[in-house]
Amino acid sequence: MLIMKATEYTYLGRPEEKLLSVSLNAIVIFHCFLIALGIGFANGHCWKQQRRFGIVTMRNLGLGKKGMENQIEEEAHQLVEAFMQAKGQPLDPSLFISNAISSLISVVSFGYRFTHEDETFQKLMEAIDTLAKFGVSIFHAMYSFFPGFMKYLPGLHQKAFTSMQMGLSFAKEEIEKHKEHQGLHDPQDFIDFYLLQMEKSKGDPNTTFNEDNLAQCIVELFIAGTETTSSTLQWGLLLMVDNPDIQERVYKEMEDVLGSSHSICYEDRKKLPYTNAVIHEVQRAKYILPIGIPRRCSKDLNMLGYHIPKVRAEKVNLLYSRRLFRARVCLGEQMARMELFLFFTHLLRAFRFQLPEGVKEISQEPVVGLSMHPHPYKLCAIPRSSL
Repeated sequence: MLIMKATEYTYLGRPEEKLLSVSLNAIVIFHCFLIALGIGFANGHCWKQQRRFGIVTMRNLGLGKKGMENQIEEEAHQLVEAFMQAKGQPLDPSLFISNAISSLISVVSFGYRFTHEDETFQKLMEAIDTLAKFGVSIFHAMYSFFPGFMKYLPGLHQKAFTSMQMGLSFAKEEIEKHKEHQGLHDPQDFIDFYLLQMEKSKGDPNTTFNEDNLAQCIVELFIAGTETTSSTLQWGLLLMVDNPDIQERVYKEMEDVLGSSHSICYEDRKKLPYTNAVIHEVQRAKYILPIGIPRRCSKDLNMLGYHIPKVRAEKVNLLYSRRLFRARVCLGEQMARMELFLFFTHLLRAFRFQLPEGVKEISQEPVVGLSMHPHPYKLCAIPRSSL
């Protein structure tokens, strides 16, 4: 459905049904688990409070500022080292990229990063992967139509429920740790700021700040932040392998403008117009979220002669309507932009990416999940220092 215009907040609601039609974006599966808490699936007063807090807190944590950029640069160096360990042999980049991005979300959420070998961290990554796979499975389709029946049967949906509960339990454990060492006057991460807001809101009968909402927000940060940025970077590397001339031109621009000794920072994107254009073209050519999360009207709406009743759920085509209706702000947009630029440039500066021996091409058909990500593939990261 194409929405040309609407009054503020009229078309910003989320459906309250557990699951909608299979034809809607797979991400609606999380209505099973998120029960309209957090930010992404909340409605009305709850959504407004959580959204406003999230935007302000992300700014306070330095998104778009040098502090966060330094964290991303450090993770980019760790990513380069992980690729270097393969010594030019075929590797699947997806796990390395997802781990790097999730480590940054850990810094924002908890104030520290996990090592990629950490057992708890790996379980969290597996849980996110399970939820992504469930979104496009036959079990998702069956649960959409027969939730009361399917909850008694075995299948991937049961594993997905377990994965979501694992994510929430993990978030609540971190909340308890923060409460034990709470520094209300010196908040360092998302949980610290949220606990401080809970303290400020005590006695307010209309507050929506509580530990359940906080746990949901943390899970949403990991799901939304990891899947989308990781998919875009995977597409970027795939397209560079498929277009070696463009890959070399990106590398040449970095060398000509910055030299081999200059450490790349986010501000350098202004000096690298071709490289920046390539990143944007990857996002355009492999648009990872063509269908948005379903919306619903918060009140009856008459539009161009059509009557859209309250609570009517619609799917939204983001390719055609991005500028035509009021958006739900992505809390991590600036962080994602910095990640894309810094990870992409660090990798292309350190390696020449090419197909493994005997492989003639990589499929560019997407796998439809929480995002439109590539089919699993392997590539060779040849260190530039060895060329």
